[in-house]
Amino acid sequence: MPKAYWITTYRSISDEAKVAAYAELAGPALRAAGGTFLARGLPSHAFEAGLVERTTLIEFPSVDAALAAHGSAAYQEALRALGDGADRDLRIIEAAA
Repeated sequence: MPKAYWITTYRSISDEAKVAAYAELAGPALRAAGGTFLARGLPSHAFEAGLVERTTLIEFPSVDAALAAHGSAAYQEALRALGDGADRDLRIIEAAA
């Protein structure tokens, strides 16, 4: 079963305190669900139609594991803490074989 990657970009942040509260809860929840944080922060370079947005890249053992992490009670608590603090784009993609 191929690994999966959870990619989140922050289009805008309206409340840094809510983002910090989310991160405090989401990190442990996603690691407990099998996620490994590979990168987070602003891109070093953005090309073509790329935007300079805060980005997080997390590896999971499978798409099913990533989906289970998103649906977990612990991660849902983190999302409640985030609330309307940021406008984000979250994608889960399967690794190439």
